[in-house]
Amino acid sequence: MPGSVAPLDVAGVTIPHHFRCPISLELMRDPVTVCTGQTYDRESIESWVATGNTTCPVTRARLADFTLIPNHTLRRLIQDWCVAHRSLGVERIPTPKQPADPALIRSLVAAARSQGGAVASRVAALRRLGSLVRESEKNRVMISTDETRSALVEIAFEGEESECPDEDQPAMEAMAVLSMLSMTEAESARVAARPERLRRLGEVVREHPSTEARINAAAVIEAVAAGARSAETRAAVGGTEGVMEGLVELVAQRGNGRAGRVGIRGLFALCLAKENRGRALAAGAAAAVVGRVAELASSDVERALATVELLCREDGGRDAVVAGWGGGAVAALVRVMAGKASGRAAEHAAAVLVAVLGGSEALHAEAVAAGVVAHLLLMVQGGCSERAKRKAQLLLKLFRSAWPRHDTIANSDDFLQPF
Repeated sequence: MPGSVAPLDVAGVTIPHHFRCPISLELMRDPVTVCTGQTYDRESIESWVATGNTTCPVTRARLADFTLIPNHTLRRLIQDWCVAHRSLGVERIPTPKQPADPALIRSLVAAARSQGGAVASRVAALRRLGSLVRESEKNRVMISTDETRSALVEIAFEGEESECPDEDQPAMEAMAVLSMLSMTEAESARVAARPERLRRLGEVVREHPSTEARINAAAVIEAVAAGARSAETRAAVGGTEGVMEGLVELVAQRGNGRAGRVGIRGLFALCLAKENRGRALAAGAAAAVVGRVAELASSDVERALATVELLCREDGGRDAVVAGWGGGAVAALVRVMAGKASGRAAEHAAAVLVAVLGGSEALHAEAVAAGVVAHLLLMVQGGCSERAKRKAQLLLKLFRSAWPRHDTIANSDDFLQPF
């Protein structure tokens, strides 16, 4: 390192120059060496290469390859230095988990695909792949190649349903790995174009004795529907026997947060196709989804309310949603808008509220009494989307006759701009 570089401090302690990354000038947490012999922090050199650079930042020599070799010796020296200065507030850097070796991934995929191999060996390979995906985002990206995904799809749908549970294990394990990966449009179309594969998904999500297997099948259904760009593909998936019923049953399953989240994601992806909304309503989706709204995290509330909004657009959807909330639809939607929900969740809540209220003066009065006006005014004034503001303005106009006459807001048109 050039001596002219000003020293950086951590808790008042000067970091040795050779412990600093030449790119970021910060303490290296995961030092790796490139083909030129120079060492950098992994995150910094990966960002350097990702932006299109093909040379070594220090030597300016062209990188013959982009292999990053962990510098374990330097990392241990840095860790020892951190420990030695712990009394001065320096925290020891953790030992980083190394990305999966591409050769290991290839060998695991080959073992999983081996039809002549023992079932236990195939299952073990697939479980190892799954653990690598869960280990880090970097591993997930490395494993989620066209070749690996195609192999997993073939394994997940190989043969018909087996009479022997053990023989069915590789398919279920492959589906578990697929549930953590996304699919391209072409891959989604290839799955949807095979009726036997859709039937398999419907059977597993609705009838499999293992809840985990049903959740994984639901995640694959969501991946296929989300990857598809055509309403026809989504309609084909949603029209398969058992698919809608299985998703709804997962959403309705209390005490299992992942089942509810995955089920709602699947319903939303499928209900983007108009043909599937009636099917979802017939399967009881409205009551199941609204019954989970209060217990979902913010990001999941967005998806749930977006699904409810789509269902309200179908004939009979509004009545099913109101019935699902047991007469408390207005209060529930106002609570969502009043809580810590995101702007998108508040937007969908406002859209659902428009559908729920209809022309009922009694429901208008109930919403005003629940304090909805203040939240709508905040939506109009705040940084919500233009669609959210339009919904809020529409609701404020609907509520004008229900506002208390002594309320000064009732005489204000400041927020009721035309749209």
